[in-house]
Amino acid sequence: MGMTLTEKILAAHAGKESVRPGENIWVDVDVLMTHDVCGPGTIGIFKEQFGPQARVWDKDKVVIIPDHYIFTADQRAHRNVEILREFAKEQDLPYYYDVGTDRYKGVCHLALAQEGHNRPGEVLFGTDSHTCTSGAFGMFSTGIGNTDAAFILGTGKLWVKVPETMRFEFTGTFPPYIMAKDVILQVIGDIGVDGATYRTMEWAGEAIMKLSMEERMTLCNMAIEAGGKNAIIEADEVTLKYVKERTDKPFRVDRSDPDANYFFKKTYHADDLEPIVAKPHSPDNKATVGECAGVKLDRSYIGSCTGGK
Repeated sequence: MGMTLTEKILAAHAGKESVRPGENIWVDVDVLMTHDVCGPGTIGIFKEQFGPQARVWDKDKVVIIPDHYIFTADQRAHRNVEILREFAKEQDLPYYYDVGTDRYKGVCHLALAQEGHNRPGEVLFGTDSHTCTSGAFGMFSTGIGNTDAAFILGTGKLWVKVPETMRFEFTGTFPPYIMAKDVILQVIGDIGVDGATYRTMEWAGEAIMKLSMEERMTLCNMAIEAGGKNAIIEADEVTLKYVKERTDKPFRVDRSDPDANYFFKKTYHADDLEPIVAKPHSPDNKATVGECAGVKLDRSYIGSCTGGK
């Protein structure tokens, strides 16, 4: 029996020939990302457990990006950023993107991509639920808590249960009025906010592979809104062009085997999709734009890590 893309990546990082869903393994970590919400807590646990003078396992694999508390007058929030700044200086971290400087990059999930920290075949953990965004690059990427992140800071490893994989294939071509946000809201509406709990959401099909990297990131970003452990799209020429323009670090491209075992499969025809709205108060409260025609908008927001690119 073959393996899915996620299983192959985890097996390689566990030093094993193969893994199966439900198996618990130690994996070597390629990148750890944290920000100003969870970073201070992670740093505190790291110093408590590994010692006040402890050094991170590999400073070139730690990425710190303040992006949540940066536009506020709250001094306690500012202190979070100060803790990151002090830690980055103490540890001589090269990938600290400080706010208010020319190095600042904005939303962490977009910065990871733009600065070349997303590479096919790698394992990336981040202290943010939307770390699954990076799966658009054909890598295993998922969110973790402060304790797990602190352990990675000290060891470069993490204990992981191999997830089952759900495959969503889109044939044909998306109409010009359909965006990745419509696609992910359609799927979440179909399977529910718990439909992919602790499972991989693997995206495939010619329609998916015609998407830009920015659209693929939007698609993978909201896997967590379906309960997903991670999302992933196989790397192709679009991926490789984007990555090679931003980093010269080596990486490995894997693909799911034809005989890989999937927990669930569903095929959609891309030209059948309609623009979708998630109504209050849940991402799976799906409706078409046509069904919501005439609804008065009191306020709108443009941005976020999902589509603000």
